Amino acid sequence: MMTEEEVLAFWDKNKTFQKSIDQRSPSENFVFYDGPPFATGLPHYGHILASTIKDVMPRFWTMKGKRIERTWGWDCHGLPIENIIEQKLGLKTRKDILNIGVKKFNEECRACVLEYAQDWKKTIRRMGRWVDMEHDYKTMDVEYMESLWWVFKTLWDKKLIYEGRKAMHICPRCETVLSNFEVTQGYKEVDDVAVYPLFTITNGPFKGQKIVAWTTTTWTLPGNALLAVHPEKKYVLVTVEGVGLAKPVDVILAKERLEALRINGFTVGEPKKEFPASQLVDATYEPLFPIYTKHPNAFRIVTAPFVTMEDGTGVVHIAPGFGEDDMNLGLQENVAPIMHVEMNGQFVPEVVQWVKSLKNPLFELSGIQAKPKDEPRRTDAIIAKYLLAAGKLLDKKNHTHSYPHCWRCETPLLNYSATSWFVKVTEVKDRMIELNKKDITWVPDNFREGRFGKWLDGARDWAISRSRFWGTPLPIWRAEDGEILCIGSKEELEKYSGKKITDLHKHIVDDIVITKKGKEFRRIPEVLDCWFESGSMPYAQLHYPFENKEKFEKSFPAEFIGEGQDQTRGWFYTLHVLASALKDSVAFKHVIVNGIVLAEDGKKMSKRLKNYPEPQLIIDKYGADAMRMYLCCSPAMEAESLNFSEKGVDEVYKKVTLLAQNILSFWKLYAPSVKDAAPLLTPKSDNILDHWIVTKTGTLLNEVEHALATYHIPAGARPIVEFLQDLSTWYVRRSRDRCKADGADKMQAIKTLGWTLRQLSIALAPFMPMLAEGIYQELPENETESVHLCDWPSFAKASEGKPSIVEQMEMVRRIASIAHQLRADAGVKVRQPLRKLVTSVQLSKELVAILEDEVNVKSVAFSEKQEDFRKPMVEAQGLRVSLDTTLDTALKQEGFSRELIRSINALRKKKGLTINDTITIALSGDTKEVRATVESFREHILRSTIAQSLEWASAQNGFEPISIDGTKLSIRITKV
Repeated sequence: MMTEEEVLAFWDKNKTFQKSIDQRSPSENFVFYDGPPFATGLPHYGHILASTIKDVMPRFWTMKGKRIERTWGWDCHGLPIENIIEQKLGLKTRKDILNIGVKKFNEECRACVLEYAQDWKKTIRRMGRWVDMEHDYKTMDVEYMESLWWVFKTLWDKKLIYEGRKAMHICPRCETVLSNFEVTQGYKEVDDVAVYPLFTITNGPFKGQKIVAWTTTTWTLPGNALLAVHPEKKYVLVTVEGVGLAKPVDVILAKERLEALRINGFTVGEPKKEFPASQLVDATYEPLFPIYTKHPNAFRIVTAPFVTMEDGTGVVHIAPGFGEDDMNLGLQENVAPIMHVEMNGQFVPEVVQWVKSLKNPLFELSGIQAKPKDEPRRTDAIIAKYLLAAGKLLDKKNHTHSYPHCWRCETPLLNYSATSWFVKVTEVKDRMIELNKKDITWVPDNFREGRFGKWLDGARDWAISRSRFWGTPLPIWRAEDGEILCIGSKEELEKYSGKKITDLHKHIVDDIVITKKGKEFRRIPEVLDCWFESGSMPYAQLHYPFENKEKFEKSFPAEFIGEGQDQTRGWFYTLHVLASALKDSVAFKHVIVNGIVLAEDGKKMSKRLKNYPEPQLIIDKYGADAMRMYLCCSPAMEAESLNFSEKGVDEVYKKVTLLAQNILSFWKLYAPSVKDAAPLLTPKSDNILDHWIVTKTGTLLNEVEHALATYHIPAGARPIVEFLQDLSTWYVRRSRDRCKADGADKMQAIKTLGWTLRQLSIALAPFMPMLAEGIYQELPENETESVHLCDWPSFAKASEGKPSIVEQMEMVRRIASIAHQLRADAGVKVRQPLRKLVTSVQLSKELVAILEDEVNVKSVAFSEKQEDFRKPMVEAQGLRVSLDTTLDTALKQEGFSRELIRSINALRKKKGLTINDTITIALSGDTKEVRATVESFREHILRSTIAQSLEWASAQNGFEPISIDGTKLSIRITKV
């Protein structure tokens, strides 16, 4: 049988993949989208899992008659590449990139994008996946980028693109905004400094009193502009003392939060005054920092319904420049943001200069990030020290909470009021929800209403511009007076500029100035979010609409896609947004969502910790097919986590790969002795075992077909593992004697097994394509060159009514299992014949014969009478079985002969003899009883051991000692 590498070479030589496409009609197109990965590292188990899904389904649908082109793509732009180049060139900041020049930086990015492409090609091929990696698309290709401009321009024309300022998360190291679904990828549990700052009220009924707020983002306090209280809650004035206070202090806070102060260790007196929030509204207060004291409309107490009583003090510090609620409240109250931190995370000059004027090194903020990556609490601690020294701090505590970090460089993000370009997702949100509910099949199904559906329910406008360098530039040219030109193609840009355009990257198009009606238009500096690029792949991979217009429009949307559950907020989402907006359609009809592959201990796989075996080592040891089948049967195929276990792959290797190979070897051993063993058609046989396995095989193919047709991979893979066990441990084992004999029954057994192996190779083909091919190529007179060029067979389903042969055989096996347990309990070996088995189930004559042979009894009787069942007996679930374990002399002699046959055949195997080798047998050490037993069963022994003769002799050289039930003998066998 061919090895996996030999199968791969066979496919390459015969161009089998291409043939599988070419043999199908274009009218049967089945479109599959492959999400593009980054080639900035080696493929890992997550990639192998997703690739397995992307190979299983197209292989199956190809065998169902579909034409499926599979084109690989590479994600080339964005922060992942930029971060690598920054590290390579030792660039720390955005300014460093500008110093070396955007052109040099971008060309360095271009050069490293496909650094690991050859490793990817090697791994994908070795996994047996069929995909065209030679005619791949790349998001950095000018054709791809031009289609992105078309997507942008189309959205622009639909008035779904706008520029605006919003509170968004930014990465200060990358100096760019992140979209909300990028932010969700980087949350971590962190310890922060939570502070209780004291603000002195400067007018109204509580003039001179201190109101206490609470915040976990201490670094935002210099940008404070308002304090918010809940409009419907009661507030109190109380005396607080203890913990770090030098003396008691009167403070104002929400009545419901008094107990929280006591829990934190403070002594809290009885309220001196209780009052509604309205008595605080419009009161002014002294800024914590004397930097922005003249900021218009600022430093007032206002109401906000989002103020919570679950933590803090019921008084919320509002910095309109840093947070969505804060920004919206600032707009409502006509208070502009105080932007005391720049996009790079450092404090603005006026803050730095004021700190320097304090002449206290403990408060130094110059050159320090608001949220340093290496010391994220450092700035918060400095500000807390200042407030404490100034008498403006009630308390500070460590606070554990979930905080977002950059999904690529892991820098803590800042919630920052920034300008960006947006897709107006909220405009198409209702349609997106509607399309998802009626036109997409999710596997698992709960993602429709669950993770994906809920994400759509909360969909916001999508920030698609990035203040970066290596990406597709936004096709926006703007004049000084604000007039905008949105460019939708190379041709349009060439018309406006008079220049030949061969590259659309930033360092090229930024130099292009457009003159129109006496005005100069210059391109804005931003590039597109790389998620916008991947979400546009259905159009851009075909250079639509500039090329392949008819092909695209006939094939959109895709029938199938598959990726990990994290893509519900990534690629799945961006595909859906753009398809809804551009085409009023879904982008895909069926989607399989896979889970995460973790280390065996349940932790994230870590190269540093070396807590998982390298994929290539597993493939080398067990084969790629065993890895694939392990994954196909795993919960990771159902969006759950998988703790990867080498033992699990080893188990699949033994239970599937080796078992299938052993069954094939058994068939090959006997097939040459049967004329016309080619198993082309469903075999006709009188033997009930053959009838059973043919029926069971048809049932298997139907089960696998239904599972894969509904995109449930484990439901198709797991029955194959069970079927192989049944085929080996029941059909092949029960048919061994049939295959050793001569006559029509042997021919029926061999043809039936050959036919079954062919159907098995088809069932295996989507999951274990190389093993399937190896089996198929060993079978004679195949109708097609490869199993992967076969049509999926059709089998009639079992009729309802009386129990099927499969159900009847299952009952026989259940009775046999009980009988074997009764034997074991009585200490009687299986090779020892017994007189009688009684069962409460009526069986046909053919099934009785199988049961008699299987449990080695002389007769099987049916009875419904309790008295006919003698001990030992088992009764369970309506089935009653008893076994007569009494042994007489005749039964003991027959048992002895069977043990002798087993010993002789074990010696044959030890000497490497096959069924084609005839032997002579010499026995020594006999007694009269033993001799009599052997002579009684001489012919049976000769036939069962393929022996020509059996003689008695004195033990000499070449004799090997054996012991049967305490009787010692010596045996010598000689090949004739």
